[in-house]
Amino acid sequence: MPPPLLQLRDIGLTFGGTPLLEGAELSVSAGDRICLVGRNGSGKSTLLKIAAGMIEPTSGTRFLQPGATQQYLAQEPDFSGFSSTLDFVAAGLPPGSDPHDARYLLEELGMSGTEDSSRLSGGEARRTALARALVSDPDLLLLDEPTNHLDLPAIEWLEQRLGQLRSALVIISHDRRFLENLSRATVWLDRGKTRRLDQGFASFETWRDDVLEQEERDHHKLARKIANEEHWLRYGVTARRKRNVRRLADLGTLRTDHREHRKAQGDVKLTVTEGTVSGKLVIEAKTISKAWDGVPVVSEFSTRIARGDRVGLVGPNGAGKTTLINLLTGVLAPDSGSVRLGANLEIAGMDQKRQSLDPSWTLREALTGGRGDTVFVGGQAKHVMSYMKDFLFTPLQANTEISRLSGGERGRLQLARALAQPSNLLVLDEPTNDLDLETLDLLQEMIADYPGTVILVSHDRDFLDRTVTSVIVSEGQGVWTEYAGGYTDMLAQRGKGVEAKGAAKQDRARERSEPAPARAAAKKKLSFNDQHALKTLPQKIAKLDAEIARLQGVLADPELYARDAAAFAKASATLAAAEAERAASEDEWLRLELLREEMEQSA
Repeated sequence: MPPPLLQLRDIGLTFGGTPLLEGAELSVSAGDRICLVGRNGSGKSTLLKIAAGMIEPTSGTRFLQPGATQQYLAQEPDFSGFSSTLDFVAAGLPPGSDPHDARYLLEELGMSGTEDSSRLSGGEARRTALARALVSDPDLLLLDEPTNHLDLPAIEWLEQRLGQLRSALVIISHDRRFLENLSRATVWLDRGKTRRLDQGFASFETWRDDVLEQEERDHHKLARKIANEEHWLRYGVTARRKRNVRRLADLGTLRTDHREHRKAQGDVKLTVTEGTVSGKLVIEAKTISKAWDGVPVVSEFSTRIARGDRVGLVGPNGAGKTTLINLLTGVLAPDSGSVRLGANLEIAGMDQKRQSLDPSWTLREALTGGRGDTVFVGGQAKHVMSYMKDFLFTPLQANTEISRLSGGERGRLQLARALAQPSNLLVLDEPTNDLDLETLDLLQEMIADYPGTVILVSHDRDFLDRTVTSVIVSEGQGVWTEYAGGYTDMLAQRGKGVEAKGAAKQDRARERSEPAPARAAAKKKLSFNDQHALKTLPQKIAKLDAEIARLQGVLADPELYARDAAAFAKASATLAAAEAERAASEDEWLRLELLREEMEQSA
């Protein structure tokens, strides 16, 4: 059996007398797709840097197969010494490579190559660093938060690209959907040690819960007491996740109510008196438009947002999501059209850059404003220690300076401050940036518990599915369309790819041109083709599941790549195609099922 591409054994690392890693291990073979997960501050990025050879561990050994090539994507790449993005990417090309490969990859990622590398935005820096990591087609790719600051089109492009590579992958990411679609094994870093599950991230959380529950039972058997704060901090996340599973079911009811609410809007046409809708209407926008330098950003968009709605905004970077939020909340005036805000509206939120925090503040001061030990949340007084626990902080951290908090901890603190502001409308612009999985669980729970209305911008598909009742999507050229449900529901209604979008536009144009009775008659029942597809798609999906399982078994052979590289590449490509076909089939089935339900309800 050939040796692995990379192997870390019994890795230990100590900072300032405190051990961060104790006996951590990582083994990567050709063709592996590994996600490295763990709580914020557990040492994931440090372990990845040790794997890349950038940090020398205190103890343990690192083995890299002789002749194997690797690339490491850092969270904060260093562009010093390079005048342009093309120069930076071209420096990663192996000797004898075609220089055009660097420009091609940059163009695929929406870059020209002429950008000044010292003046890049977060998204541009991430795209450039990704191009550098991918351009050499290495044997091993080590990726630390590759989706950070990317928009949805770029995330989906990257997901497809990585799925087609021959490279072995080790990925750290907070994007659940990204990890579920790419990983085939999971390494969990917890309290300095690693545990491996030979299944993808989709199976991780259930496995982790079982491990923690067994550990808790073992602790009871040994009569060992766990301090209340430590016990809550570790096992509270699991309890939260289980509650959130129930909340996902509740979202179905919310989305049904939301669809009915949208239908009612067209019938009532806001003819009711203001007194009737008082307290229910939050925002009403009628044919609003906004252009910058003659370029339309929002074009004749209308919506009605009611109390309790959770609305997600989706679109590529630069589409105008922040502009649309500012129009809807009255920060910007539209060039034409009107926006009406509900009575007694109080808005709180977080912008993309996050509100500034004085690094010299302590955690207690940041939450209380330096005044006593009380935080007012929803009009109710709450002790700061209790509020800290809600955001996964321990009482011991109360006097910790903000400068000593990790990035994820700062994200939780900013959320805590935003949610403590009196409000009935919460506006969150890119709230998931730089947050770890536990913080995302927490934010999901906060949104579920929030008694008012939420508008959020996010590129996290799984997070949108778990939180929102409708999605407003940029269609390009200032056109925005609202769809009931989460991100997956939107895909089922909108369709995928250029052809699907074009067909959808033709359908809408045809419906507008047809008389109302003709449209009603056409919608009484599914077409023969749709009925046949609805009946046969489950069998097709089952066959694809079996084929995917077979291919995953083939690729699980650690010797396959060394024995037959062509067979490995063919199996990888076939697997990617089968997974894409399964996803498309599932989306089509969901679209038809929703259509069937709507027809039955309207019959």
